[in-house]
Amino acid sequence: MKSMTGYGKATVLRDNRELTVELKTVNHRFLDISTKIPRTFISCEDIIRNVLAKGLSRGHVDVFLNYTRVGDSDKRVVVDAALAQQYVDAAHSLSQAFPELHHDFNISALMRAGDVLSLQQVDEDDAVLREMVAEAMQSAVDNLNAMRETEGNALQKDLLSKIDVVEALLARAEGFAPKVAEQYRTRLQARLAEALGDIELDEGKLANEVCLFADKSCIDEEITRLHSHIAHAREILHSDGPVGRKLDFLVQEFNREANTICSKSADLDLTNVALEMKNEIEKIREQVQNLE
Repeated sequence: MKSMTGYGKATVLRDNRELTVELKTVNHRFLDISTKIPRTFISCEDIIRNVLAKGLSRGHVDVFLNYTRVGDSDKRVVVDAALAQQYVDAAHSLSQAFPELHHDFNISALMRAGDVLSLQQVDEDDAVLREMVAEAMQSAVDNLNAMRETEGNALQKDLLSKIDVVEALLARAEGFAPKVAEQYRTRLQARLAEALGDIELDEGKLANEVCLFADKSCIDEEITRLHSHIAHAREILHSDGPVGRKLDFLVQEFNREANTICSKSADLDLTNVALEMKNEIEKIREQVQNLE
């Protein structure tokens, strides 16, 4: 089990080249990749995406790539000899046209002349760069997943603890449920006796009214389904592979049953328990958003 939040870094050295890859991930419904890489590595973007797709199932990933040539420059000075010759010829022509002027045109002046010298990026071996990117990306993903797994294990413990709380609250709700109909009967009987005075109470109609109420307020199905959801959630949390989407859907079912219990409840104690249950389920939902 893995969290979707993490960081991974790897560096690859090859001859006089050094390539560093950094990965940072946060929550996202799908696998969303954002690359921040030098233009030299645009052709390697397919490798970056393929390695990430194999190592991660979802989450937003920022990819940072830094490349340097150790002890060697990645640029070179290029001389435009033809343009330089034109400057020299122009200087010679001016010197002949204006012999009274001091002629101080030299190499330094020629080097400062526009576009005579220019910096160009050294051509890189594309095959070597792709090998370096593939190696660095795989190591960075491995390091990232190690961190995500550590955080995922912590999330697993926290979620199991919260599910235990929901189960304990459900047990309390089960204890209140059978008493609800009897309490309603007692209250209704007392109100009717007060309203009717000496008039004899029709026990049959009272029993029928209580039965209708008991049917409307029965939460047996919701309790049974919640027990099933709790067992399923624990099973998912102990399984291998990505579990975030499964748990996200299951927590929606948790919440639906808790809402139904609240809507059916005519007892303050049961309502309070159901509200506590909803609060704990919301905490679970927030944590599940962090799982891959």
